[in-house]
Amino acid sequence: MHISLLLMNQIIQLFIMIFMGFIIVKAKLLKAEDSKILSVIVLYLIIPCVIINAFQVDYTPQTVKGLLIALAGSVMTQVILLIVVSILGRIFHLNEVEVASIYYSNSGNLIVPIVTFILGKEWILYGCVFMSVQLVFIWTHCKKIISRESSYDWRKIVLNINMISIAIGIILFLTRIHLPAIINNTLSAVGSMIGPASMIVTGMLFAGMDFKQIFANKRVYFVSFLRLIIVPIIALFLIKCSQLSTFSSNGNKLMLIVFLAIITPSASTVTQMCQVYGNDSQYASAINVVTTLLAIITMPLMVMLFQIAI
Repeated sequence: MHISLLLMNQIIQLFIMIFMGFIIVKAKLLKAEDSKILSVIVLYLIIPCVIINAFQVDYTPQTVKGLLIALAGSVMTQVILLIVVSILGRIFHLNEVEVASIYYSNSGNLIVPIVTFILGKEWILYGCVFMSVQLVFIWTHCKKIISRESSYDWRKIVLNINMISIAIGIILFLTRIHLPAIINNTLSAVGSMIGPASMIVTGMLFAGMDFKQIFANKRVYFVSFLRLIIVPIIALFLIKCSQLSTFSSNGNKLMLIVFLAIITPSASTVTQMCQVYGNDSQYASAINVVTTLLAIITMPLMVMLFQIAI
């Protein structure tokens, strides 16, 4: 119950950040389309800083074991959920923005502040494992469907700054190389902007929308139901059946981190990608805002279910 209350408090803070972005546009200080610049900064600068900084921890057998358990949980859930969401997409005739919004959680922007707030900074690394796995899917599957490309450009995927950042982080961790304090502190400072920057982008886009059209669109609520209720319940079932939480004394916390990453609202990265690749960014942003608002209720409830089941 205590974790659920902490989580609700953190989500409310993030929603206030959305409101800040909304106010900036409504006050005519910026235009809604100006958020595209901030989206590029988040995707290509802030997220890489978060990843590299997260891997700057001491190499210990316990840390390695925790990373492997978190990796197993992240890969298992994301692969199976991708299959499930793809099937749901065919059944309910979901478009590419809806499929991406249902499957991709906002872990890239929320897992760092949420894990820090609930469990402590030392647990961020394990959240970044899930985020790193999701980034692989984002720059392959998500990029392909959002940009409507007919095939994968593996050169662009491998050379993407986010993928390079994951490789650098892993190499630094395995070789036990610690960056100079001034560099590490800089990466940490830039990475700490991920939550606010992403939420401000969402708020700016939201300010340029027709409110009646958004909240009168029943499709948004259906997509939100799949994202916030169905996907988390399936994920909880998978985590329960996998028994990964029993593999370590910290197994419950490791699986809670994976579960927290899954039950977050739809990814604001989908909105940012829609902006960059010319898809329906306003619809993606509407889904992101509605799921973020509803997550104030659904995320604490899902954590309560986790605590009961695991």
